[in-house]
Amino acid sequence: MPVGYRDYYDALGVGRDASEQEIRRAYRTLARRYHPDVNSDAEAEDRFKQIAEAYEVLRDPEKRARYDRLGADWRAGSGAAGQERTPADFAEGFGGGQGFSDFVESLFGGRTGSGRTGRYGGVRRGADHEAVLPLTLEQAAAGGRQQLKLEDGRTYHVDVPAGVRDGRRIRLAGEGGAGIDGGPSGGLFLRARVAPHPRFRVDGDDLYTEVSISPAQAALGARVPVPTLTGTARVRVPPGSSSGRRLRLHGEGLPGPHGRPGDLYAQVQIVVPRHLDDRQRELYEQLAAASADPGRDHDG
Repeated sequence: MPVGYRDYYDALGVGRDASEQEIRRAYRTLARRYHPDVNSDAEAEDRFKQIAEAYEVLRDPEKRARYDRLGADWRAGSGAAGQERTPADFAEGFGGGQGFSDFVESLFGGRTGSGRTGRYGGVRRGADHEAVLPLTLEQAAAGGRQQLKLEDGRTYHVDVPAGVRDGRRIRLAGEGGAGIDGGPSGGLFLRARVAPHPRFRVDGDDLYTEVSISPAQAALGARVPVPTLTGTARVRVPPGSSSGRRLRLHGEGLPGPHGRPGDLYAQVQIVVPRHLDDRQRELYEQLAAASADPGRDHDG
């Protein structure tokens, strides 16, 4: 039904000499109180229409001047006489390019009323959704296209950036909740979950692992194989290396955010044979004798 005439100043509860700031402040206060999505009173909708119509007129200097001269007949000659208007018709003129639906959402902290669609919410973007994208460390490092199947049966082929870190979100535009009143769909955010690796530990762009060597290799030095994410590399163990020494392999870590990859650090672990044959025992005894400290007692 058309909005019945009511003095616009009275509708907003301001005097005829009210400033633009006072009119805007009064409107915001009343709009919060009477918006139908937060006020279930039967008369709230009509009251809200009156408030919105009054604000549309009084905030505009030209319309306000015409209203002050003509009162209820202020639309005469404007081509608007006799037309029913709803708050959605008042989209223009809310300042700074802000439409009615944006303005109403700003009244309620970015949402319309209690979170329901709302009769006056206007075109709105759909809600964003989130899902987990499980990855191995190798997949995260290499990047590329990965397949993800959600619980609801939807399947996506996701382009994963090389070196993606655990917890990073990848956005698929338009794959979230449906928009309201023809608005665009929200996004689907995939949160990368990189599984712990049995051999490598991640620290920023760098990787850490262990390499086992024999006592002879530790003493004499050697070139030994070290596993990497893409295969195997050989690294030189300097003579006289002890357990805990770190060997650095440049560029064998994870791809960095600026193109430079991190490094791989292999920590030396000296492994002593648990069982010796006769020849090995003989050689170890000779080594022990040769390296014995004359100032210490030795068993046997």
